[in-house]
Amino acid sequence: MITNINKAVTYEGGCHCGAVRFRVMVDKYKVDDCNCSVCRKKGFLHLIVPKDKFTLLQGEDVLTSYQFNTGVAKHKFCNICGIHSFYIPRSHPDCIDVNVRCLDGDVIGDFEVVPFDGANWEDNIHKLIE
Repeated sequence: MITNINKAVTYEGGCHCGAVRFRVMVDKYKVDDCNCSVCRKKGFLHLIVPKDKFTLLQGEDVLTSYQFNTGVAKHKFCNICGIHSFYIPRSHPDCIDVNVRCLDGDVIGDFEVVPFDGANWEDNIHKLIE
């Protein structure tokens, strides 16, 4: 049940081993469940926020980036446990895309999960930029 619909809430989260920790201020509760080749395998639920709403608390020294295709997206992951907590998305390169599954606690129910056809990215990107 989505209860925070018009309320800004601060969440914290991180990777599995705890080496990467972050804080994010959320005021929009829609997340995208992308079916592209990388997101489908990672199980990433996309919460795109402006950079000023995201704070990396610790772990910059253990983050590794993976880039493919156009090289615009910077897929960040912990080089200790391999978890992808957040990244810089191709669709919004001036933002941070947080994996809602990496937020502390059982908070997925706070968000509306919307399917996104990223397997056909060029045909659907306008739906993310609206």
